[in-house]
Amino acid sequence: MPLILKQFQSLAKPFAYVSRLSAKHPVHVILITVFVSALAYLSVIHSYFNGWQLDSKSIFAGNSDAVQLQDECVHYYHAGNAGLWNELSSEEFASTAFSEHYYLMQLDFKTQNHTQELPDLANVVVADQDTRYVLQEDLVLPKILQADDGTTWRLRPHRFRLYDMKNVVLSNIDTLVTKIQGAETFDVLIIGTAYIAMFYTIVRLFLAMKKRTESKFWIALSAVVSSTSAFFLALYTSQVLLNKTVTALSLIEGIPFIVVIVGFNHKIRLASFLLNYFRKHGFSQQCDASELVYLAMKEEGGRLLQDHLLCLVGFVGGALYAHNLEVLRNFCILASLVLIYDLVLTCTYFASVLALKLEINIIHRSTIIKETLEEDGVIKSTAESVSVAESQPKTSILTSNTSVTLLKLFVVVAFVGFNFCSFGARWTYQTFSALYTKPSSPVLPDFISSSVAENYANGVVISMVPPQYYKPMKVYFQVEDLILSSLRYISVSIRDRFISKLVLFALVTSASINIYLLNAGRIHTEFTAKQWQRHKAKKAVSTPKLKQTSELANGSSKISTSLSATSTESNTAIEDDSESDSDDGIARPLETLVDVMKSDGVKTMNNKEVVSLVVGGKLPLYALEKQLGDTLRAVAVRRKALALLADAPVLETSRLPYKHYDYDRVLGACCENVIGYMPLPVGVIGPLVIDGVSYHIPMATTEGCLVASAMRGCKAINAGGGVTTVLTKDGMTRGPCVRFPTLTRSGACKIWIDSEEGQNKVKKAFNSTSRFARLQHCQTALAGDLLFIRFRTTTGDAMGMNMISKGVEHSLKLMVEEFGWGDMEIVSVSGNYCTDKKPAAINWIEGRGKSVVAEAIIPGDVVRKVLKSDVHALVELNIAKNLIGSAMAGSVGGFNAHAANLVTAVYLALGQDPAQNVESSNCITLMNAVNGDLRISVSMPSIEVGTIGGGTILEPQSAMLDLLGVRGPHPTSPGDNARQLAKIVASAVLAGELSLCSALAAGHLVQSHMIHNRGKGTTPAAGSTAPPENDVKRLKEGSVTCIKS
Repeated sequence: MPLILKQFQSLAKPFAYVSRLSAKHPVHVILITVFVSALAYLSVIHSYFNGWQLDSKSIFAGNSDAVQLQDECVHYYHAGNAGLWNELSSEEFASTAFSEHYYLMQLDFKTQNHTQELPDLANVVVADQDTRYVLQEDLVLPKILQADDGTTWRLRPHRFRLYDMKNVVLSNIDTLVTKIQGAETFDVLIIGTAYIAMFYTIVRLFLAMKKRTESKFWIALSAVVSSTSAFFLALYTSQVLLNKTVTALSLIEGIPFIVVIVGFNHKIRLASFLLNYFRKHGFSQQCDASELVYLAMKEEGGRLLQDHLLCLVGFVGGALYAHNLEVLRNFCILASLVLIYDLVLTCTYFASVLALKLEINIIHRSTIIKETLEEDGVIKSTAESVSVAESQPKTSILTSNTSVTLLKLFVVVAFVGFNFCSFGARWTYQTFSALYTKPSSPVLPDFISSSVAENYANGVVISMVPPQYYKPMKVYFQVEDLILSSLRYISVSIRDRFISKLVLFALVTSASINIYLLNAGRIHTEFTAKQWQRHKAKKAVSTPKLKQTSELANGSSKISTSLSATSTESNTAIEDDSESDSDDGIARPLETLVDVMKSDGVKTMNNKEVVSLVVGGKLPLYALEKQLGDTLRAVAVRRKALALLADAPVLETSRLPYKHYDYDRVLGACCENVIGYMPLPVGVIGPLVIDGVSYHIPMATTEGCLVASAMRGCKAINAGGGVTTVLTKDGMTRGPCVRFPTLTRSGACKIWIDSEEGQNKVKKAFNSTSRFARLQHCQTALAGDLLFIRFRTTTGDAMGMNMISKGVEHSLKLMVEEFGWGDMEIVSVSGNYCTDKKPAAINWIEGRGKSVVAEAIIPGDVVRKVLKSDVHALVELNIAKNLIGSAMAGSVGGFNAHAANLVTAVYLALGQDPAQNVESSNCITLMNAVNGDLRISVSMPSIEVGTIGGGTILEPQSAMLDLLGVRGPHPTSPGDNARQLAKIVASAVLAGELSLCSALAAGHLVQSHMIHNRGKGTTPAAGSTAPPENDVKRLKEGSVTCIKS
């Protein structure tokens, strides 16, 4: 329900504060809620189910089996003066007096080895092959029997458990049918509809959580647990505290209505808002998990409070109105309490679950990012820096496909294992045979009927025991006995006064340890943007720059400077500090500085002294970051040194900026010998609808009209419904070159690699080097004794060149050492058969990276009004320019107008490798006229992009990836972010192609009109008129617009 009164938004603030407090201590709140709910459950459940309490004494009763067998016996009574046997019911058997009572047992010995001897038994009346009939006065059944040949026979279960369960279910169904037949049809229809709506609400909860939060199981389950806990707490309050008992029939009829009324919509909206907000914004400088929960509750709490209060007023009114109807009044009170507790638990328990979900997501994502960056060649310190500062949510072990599948598998295995223990090893044979047919009652054998007259003169009762089965002892019988015995002992032991307290203490200890570990793991979320900068500030200023006493040339003065930093110092202050001491004091002699550098390092020197070492050739430029331990100060020193070495005073100015930049991310990942950064103008085009989703695409360029041109293309494409994309291939490549002593060996290796055996072995070797890279195929080519092998690999969301190179090196190593190619010589890990950063037909034909086709249909009137052109003119221009013209030039993959323009601009804005625009710009643009509309498509077989690693770790570029919603690894499907980015690049190219070709076609039309007008002079032909001046002006403007692009 939409928010009716804005005042509810203000009233929700206290609940938001409670949610924030709960989110700060999630484990505490969850455990307390579960514990209190369990107590409430135990306090009320026995009121609705008879005999719900467990009797631990019966577990160790020695005659437990005998009592159960007694209940399963069929009793036959024969009086001395009667000639017939009469079957007695259990009640008649208990009430009838008889002089003699015997038990007739049918013992079946089941074995596949008929050479095994059967045990000797007493009181055997009939022996028939593997069956023995024993008649005795006591119901004593030995579990183990020993034969003369040493065979041990073990009694196996024979209970018809599944039949009993089916019987109970059928009995309950019969009772339900009887009650339904006695009820009003309208009432049955209403309750049936309510139950259908209840099940629909629960199923919809799981589907909505999966769709809107990408959580397949756990958040939805937590929502159900929250509402269930609210129900039991309300039931306890109503029944125990308020003494307002609700009957079981009222609960059966009323629970569906409560579920439907309370529902889970608010929990879905709360979880969706929280996770989507976090996905878009991440952690700001002031936000952590508890603050994000606070924002979510503050935003959604108004509707939550409003809906609960409206329902609460309705139930309270119903209780007051029906004060004479006790059943209805009590149920309304219960429903009101459920609403109150559900509101409280949503703000406490469910908020804690969401906070815990965020904590786990961030920890897991940081680990994935760090491992991916390290595999992609980023140094460990930089990978840690990026992973700590990452803020976008990721796939959790609690929500991944593997985890949910394993959980389901574990539950199924546990269930089956439990039933094996309960039913015994032969439960399948006996229970399934009795699943749909009741086992026949034991019938008194003929040998008993015929001998009773002469042997038993007086009245006698013979109880027929169901057949008992013995099998030779096996190991799994002992395991089963051990498990059953252990379970029995455990079930009784935990009821002991001392052991129960010990278990409770262990539970508290375990919870405390988990709380401690969670708090320790929060280091991944506490380093938000502001806190991470503060961490760097402390690191940069905690070491005094002039801690060491500096002996000046006269030997009389001492300079002792100590700097202290507080946690509130800003980046600006730190950057200023990097230059503040550059001119302090007098630089010591070079020899003295060399001695100090060898003994104490250069951290204690001022910038002028470090520059002296660099200029004097004592300290390399590339080693400044390592020696100084401060990347920003290293940049400042390097600029001053190069200003002297290269006689470039421009580096002492601010024309090339260097301040206010995170060089920790650059170190070991993006650039070396850094002297600053190059600002580029960044524009944005869009919104551009791609596969039904709107995107604003950033472009970094210094070329005027390029962004405007693409923007016009976006407008025209959106008018036709947007872009449709298809990804046809995904696989980055690396093509090493190897050599063999002879052509024969090179050819044999090629054949082996092309074979299934070779492919499998190389694939196994390659995949062992990474948890992300997966080898798809190896393509080979032979040139003399040189063998070129093209590895095509998926790399997740990383572009993955370094990742692939690592796998290629390992695969080639195993080929030499283990696969029988010891005479193979590795010429180069990259043999240009990839091909990387060079035009190559193999990329155009086979593809490299992501192969994408993007298409759009532009209505004819849009072509005329927006693009100021004509459909047929565009089609003709595309054939002449992009197809025939490129073919005449001998182009490879260049059948387009200016795809490289768009690719490079997008790559620069998003931190991609700009050199890979060579192969990424491979594109063929096609246009067709369809029913007066324009169908345009671009096919780009080798788009090489990644959303993690490389330039994407830089803050500005990662921010632009956030703008598109594709930063970092995809939370549930690795590689989806990179694939989506490739589709976005192709769509941007499509917009640029459409706009430029339209401008060119419009210019062609202008020229045609001008030639036409000049050729005909001032007298128009009959039936024709000169084009209006406004049309000519419009076409001229269209030809100028974007032509520069």
